[in-house]
Amino acid sequence: MVETMVVVVRGDELGEDYRRRVTEVYVRGFAEDFVAFSRDTGKLADAFEHMLLLERFYIALVDGEPAGLASLTEGDQTLFAPRWREIRRHLGPARGLLGYVVIRRWFMRAYDGARPGLAEIGFVATEPAYQGHGVATALLRHLLAHPGYREYVLEDIKDTNAPALSVYTKLGFTVYKRRKARFARRAGFSELLSMKLVQDIAPGPDAARSPGEV
Repeated sequence: MVETMVVVVRGDELGEDYRRRVTEVYVRGFAEDFVAFSRDTGKLADAFEHMLLLERFYIALVDGEPAGLASLTEGDQTLFAPRWREIRRHLGPARGLLGYVVIRRWFMRAYDGARPGLAEIGFVATEPAYQGHGVATALLRHLLAHPGYREYVLEDIKDTNAPALSVYTKLGFTVYKRRKARFARRAGFSELLSMKLVQDIAPGPDAARSPGEV
């Protein structure tokens, strides 16, 4: 694997000028999960650009350009603030409603075992041009060094996502839960895996501090 110089920053530190580019990384990274809404990643970016809470995302920059992203949340923190009218404007009434409902129901649920000192990492994605260059590894190492957390979880990883599972395993994550999903085989996978990492350090005095606080 060829390593690339990667700088990781929190999304809101980049400012609103980066919002569109960050959203494009997000929709390209999960395009196959959005095909029911649209196959046009530009249209998806139009629909979703408004809703990302940038303070919950960490962005990997290569030469100043977003090359990957990952989210970090604690407790009932959410990642998105979707507006039905905005999504409908770009996706149409039927697909817009479907997209809005799916985002609210599936992408805004808190982790069931949430508690102080435990963080959930999600939406790990790397731009195709930078895959295999250590971008995801740099992002995850940055998050694992975040003060105040001892345990980390990664939820609902497709069992066919071998590159992601390999990176997570090398960093010390282990599978602790497997579950079947409706229409999984139609989507090309068998089950969803959840992984956990417990570090050997105790939470510091900032354990109760949320990822968005300074």
